Amino acid sequence: MDRVAALRRVGLVILGVNLLLALAKGGVYLSTGSIAVGSEAVNSLADAAYSLIVVGGLYLTTQPPDEVHPHGHERIEPFVSLFVALGVFAAGGVVLWQAIEAVLAGGAGGHDGPLAAGVLAVGAGAKYLLYRYCIRVAAEYNSPALEATALDNRADILTAGAALAGVLGAALGAPVLDPLAGAVVALGVLYAGVEIVRDNVNYLVGAAPSEELQAEIVGRALSHPEVEGVHDVVAHYVGPEVDVSLHIEIEGDRTVAEAHDIETDVATAIRDIDAIDDVFVHLDPRELGEWKDECEESGERVDLDGSTDA
Repeated sequence: MDRVAALRRVGLVILGVNLLLALAKGGVYLSTGSIAVGSEAVNSLADAAYSLIVVGGLYLTTQPPDEVHPHGHERIEPFVSLFVALGVFAAGGVVLWQAIEAVLAGGAGGHDGPLAAGVLAVGAGAKYLLYRYCIRVAAEYNSPALEATALDNRADILTAGAALAGVLGAALGAPVLDPLAGAVVALGVLYAGVEIVRDNVNYLVGAAPSEELQAEIVGRALSHPEVEGVHDVVAHYVGPEVDVSLHIEIEGDRTVAEAHDIETDVATAIRDIDAIDDVFVHLDPRELGEWKDECEESGERVDLDGSTDA
């Protein structure tokens, strides 16, 4: 399945599951009065609301390149993720407020522990399956929006467990545990929002990728037999993908055609990395004196053995 179809299908699945969970938890809350279940119902309702944004956002990001957006529309995805974070923060704030009010009132008046516990257990299981599904597709297609959704689902697993513990505690005669569990749910939801913002701000401000990815970029450049060294490597996020510029050191007696082939081979090898969008390679012939034998402010020279000169 291509990226467009895969991402759109995941978006619809997320929306459908969250709607069903919101309806189920809301119905149980109305019949039991459990603050923990009510908190989870609000959480699922918020999930369903932002799922609509995810579906719309994924539709936009999977549009083909055009004259206005020659690199495609993938760079919209971090903004979609930030909308997800806003929904997560709103849900966490509402749940925390409800929980604090209930604690101050002396606990929840909920009843019917088995019904409340059952819907929470089913919800936790559904969220685990959604988490595994989203994280797999996000990794396969490099989708920040789906990664953000996966993190939210992971937090939902933990908060559903906390809510379940509160419901069971209330059923055993400690009603204050129910709203306390609701507060734990809220804190988990808010933490998921922080994770989403932190990850996607890096995409928007052009942060550097992981050291492992940078090392792979340098390794692929050095793997070409005509490349004697690499320096001034700059890799940074442009949306969810990485743009790379680097200088490669070659002997100066190469013809223009040979130098062109070296540049093309290096750029192609780096561009074949899944996370890479575009690559810019500058050639530094030995005779121009631009080889870097020492680490300088502008960057390190990396030799064929992978070491850096001090």
